Amino acid sequence: MLPEAILFDLDDTIMAYRSANTQTWAEVCRDAAAGCPTVTGEDLDQAIQAVRRWYWSDPQRHKAGRLSQDQAYRDIVALALDHLGNPQGLSAAAIADAFSRRRTELFALLPGAEATLERLASAGVKIALVTNGEAAKQRQKIARFGLERFFKAILIEEEVGIGKPDEAVFRRALDDLGVRGASAAWSVGDNLEWDVAGPQRVGIYSIWCDAARAGLPPGCTIRPDRIIRAIGELLE
Repeated sequence: MLPEAILFDLDDTIMAYRSANTQTWAEVCRDAAAGCPTVTGEDLDQAIQAVRRWYWSDPQRHKAGRLSQDQAYRDIVALALDHLGNPQGLSAAAIADAFSRRRTELFALLPGAEATLERLASAGVKIALVTNGEAAKQRQKIARFGLERFFKAILIEEEVGIGKPDEAVFRRALDDLGVRGASAAWSVGDNLEWDVAGPQRVGIYSIWCDAARAGLPPGCTIRPDRIIRAIGELLE
């Protein structure tokens, strides 16, 4: 049976997001290094990936970076170029902005996502979107794919001033939907801490969307109430 309400994540739950990162960085680095005699595209890509892993591993840097994403990419590339000795002719801003543009072009809804939202809304389920990040970028994605019509509430971290996994954002979503009890709602998302552990602390049944089919990481102490590979499985 379906719940009264479902709180959905956006990136890598409803639309593909990270899947394009690796390919896009490789392409951008190859193009940028084409005219540089001292650094190859592979060298540049490896340096950027190393800095990316370091940059996003810290929760405070992660929060600051996702609220100013373009600047975060420029900072990451600048550090990578510094590690490479700042090769002449390579611009951190130009490389980072090329990545942002190219990756945006590759954004797409995950297979079956739109049809699932349509069926849930038609069934009378109250649907909220709860997503971290910049308001402008998230609103652009929502508008681009016409997703607004499915949601009775949209909570974007920058707009509401709180983000996942803060318990307050889940309580705010329930209030906005007019849902009185947390047990009447599900949370669905790809991030174990943000979309599972956080809402579980509020009492929400939490479903992990493991689109990569990777399974729970070794040593993971977070236990989803259910694991799915795509949101269409919610209707099975």
